Amino acid sequence: MAEGPDDRGQGLSSPTLTAFRELTRLSTRMHHVLSRRTGLSNADLSALDLLSHGPMGPAELARHLDVSTAAATGIVDRLVARGHVARQPIPGDRRRVGVHITDSGRRDSMLHLIPMFGALLANDAAFTDEERAVVERYLHGAIAAMRIVTESENSVSEPQPPGQ
Repeated sequence: MAEGPDDRGQGLSSPTLTAFRELTRLSTRMHHVLSRRTGLSNADLSALDLLSHGPMGPAELARHLDVSTAAATGIVDRLVARGHVARQPIPGDRRRVGVHITDSGRRDSMLHLIPMFGALLANDAAFTDEERAVVERYLHGAIAAMRIVTESENSVSEPQPPGQ
């Protein structure tokens, strides 16, 4: 493994960053566990998650998954074959077809997550409104920080000298 900055020696660590790194590590592991349990690929699971928020066209799905439209079509085909999604016309636009999650897809994708969501709701209930606001602010900042990598054209940038 290539050597990188030592988190402890470079001031890149704090209790909140350590907890956040553990959360992201477990999130990655959770996707692998869910993939094994459901027999769906990580891309299939990600597509179901996106489609649980509303239908979208195959090209839009490809952009969100960061795959080619051909790969997105393959993902949709697999999910259609399992009964998890359906292709349906988009209301008001006869030329476009949207991918919609089915009740079966919603149920199967949520089945393994219900215990986690219950625990998260219980954890959330233990906070005051003020504490929740701080946690929310931190999480939105973390999301913005992660988008620096996920939404930039170049994922690696040269460190800038101080004052530049």
